[in-house]
Amino acid sequence: MFRTLLVLLLSVSLAHAADTDKTSAAIKSTLQKNYEQLIGPVDQVNKSAIPGLYEVVTGDHIFYTDKSAQYLIDGSMFDLKTRQNLTEARSRLLFAVDFDKLPLELAVKKVKGNGSRKMAYFSDPNCSYCKKLEQELKNVDNVTLYLFLYPMFDGSAEKVQAVWCSSNKVKAWDDLMLNNVQPAAGNCEAPSAKVMALGKSLKVNGTPALIFANGVINPGYMPAAKLDAALDSNRK
Repeated sequence: MFRTLLVLLLSVSLAHAADTDKTSAAIKSTLQKNYEQLIGPVDQVNKSAIPGLYEVVTGDHIFYTDKSAQYLIDGSMFDLKTRQNLTEARSRLLFAVDFDKLPLELAVKKVKGNGSRKMAYFSDPNCSYCKKLEQELKNVDNVTLYLFLYPMFDGSAEKVQAVWCSSNKVKAWDDLMLNNVQPAAGNCEAPSAKVMALGKSLKVNGTPALIFANGVINPGYMPAAKLDAALDSNRK
């Protein structure tokens, strides 16, 4: 009896999955045929958290549509119970970058403890939340950090060049961000233009921006406890 019930449930589940796949394929076909000029090439169509609403992935954007692809919604979906932006969470996973392909030679490398966890981040020396992030990073251990100096604010380019041209880049950055000790003016060529181009390609529009080992990008500051948890959960 139990085995029969299990087989029946499995059959229903497989049939439902097949129907979902057919619906997603039909939606994708309709959008590609009629609306590609409006929304761009459709990469994926998936079920969303709301029954009857489907997630449409185009390039680096998420739309939502109904089963018949008659309506298109451009905006964020929130789970009010958990107060989570579901669209943003999905975007981080869908549009994650390949960490191993980041040009880490353009970054300032800092190893803490055994360095077993990894995180890259974009930071501006005149960004207040970047300074708060550095305070939090003092309480995070066993991580290898790759700092991309990202001068977005007025007067930041000179500070970035001074840090990059220092004999000890890590110390110069820490002194600047933690103790407000300005490094001596630098006369070398910092890779700022390349870092800015990299940030633009990754759509880094503000600092700090964190990139974890699995490629998930988190825009914004995180306190130490959340950083620790994210470093563990976002390992490659």
